[in-house]
Amino acid sequence: MSDDQYPGQGNQGHHQPQYAQQPQQPQQPQYAQAPQYGQPTHVTVGYQPAPPRGLSIASMVLGLVSIVLGFTFLVPLVGFVLGIVGLRKEPAGRGMAVTGLILNGLFVVGWALLVIFVIGIGAAGIATSGTSGA
Repeated sequence: MSDDQYPGQGNQGHHQPQYAQQPQQPQQPQYAQAPQYGQPTHVTVGYQPAPPRGLSIASMVLGLVSIVLGFTFLVPLVGFVLGIVGLRKEPAGRGMAVTGLILNGLFVVGWALLVIFVIGIGAAGIATSGTSGA
């Protein structure tokens, strides 16, 4: 073996293999320094108010009250109107508005049927009393 295979080694009696350079270590990512003690940190917390549901709640409550106070025509009528307005203006209270509409609507329809029935009975009574003659 000749020493010419390894240039730059000179005429040394033994062969020293040349090692390749070691691969570079990947660099660590640089992080921002944490604030030092004594420096104020500002934290902003976003506050979102609850969506309005007052009309829907009022409609549902009046619907429930109508079960007990259904003999009044005013309570279910007001609850029905509040349910319609709440359904249109308060999408967050949709379920309560629908509940109020159903309960109040049943009592309003019940009152309407009762009024029609009473008027019908009265009209029938007048019609029969006029033909019977004395």
